[in-house]
Amino acid sequence: MKENALVYAASSQRQETRAVMETPFEAKVAAGARDPLRLRSGQAFDCGCASLSRSTTFAQDDNAIKEKVMQGNGVLQIASPYSVEETVKRLESILGERSVRVFALVDHSGEAEKVGMKMRPTKLVIFGNPKGGTPVMVAAPSVAIDLPLKALVWEDENGKVWVSYNSPEYLQQRHGVPEDLIKNIAVVGALVAKAVE
Repeated sequence: MKENALVYAASSQRQETRAVMETPFEAKVAAGARDPLRLRSGQAFDCGCASLSRSTTFAQDDNAIKEKVMQGNGVLQIASPYSVEETVKRLESILGERSVRVFALVDHSGEAEKVGMKMRPTKLVIFGNPKGGTPVMVAAPSVAIDLPLKALVWEDENGKVWVSYNSPEYLQQRHGVPEDLIKNIAVVGALVAKAVE
């Protein structure tokens, strides 16, 4: 499977971010509906992918922090330097500071262990704010199947921890969320980025 890649490298002198196109990149940036993602260098860039037909990878040279759009399913993921447990705690703390309610924490791996099955650490954080989510669901009722917002914190086969979440632009396309309301759910990217700093 081919991937389009953007390699971001922070300039040591000017602290600017340089993008190198390795293969054609067809995703369009949706104006006003961008998802801020933070690089380990402290620099931030916006990814507002309106077209999710291809799998894409963003990576920082040295530390290989990757941001991927899974092919066709609108799931973004960002690497965490912390354990699953610590990443979840950091995310919950950030949500609390911003008065965002955590509706549930699903410990998939913990539940698997209870029935004698093995699963790498995997936890799902379900969160949101009715003041922000309700107008979105009123305008586009089917989006309620994807709300509240969710962040999946999981460990891969190499022991690397990732946080995955639905792209706001994907949800907009899937449910026909009005452009002026996309900002209500676009906050997920900033919250996740803060948790993995």
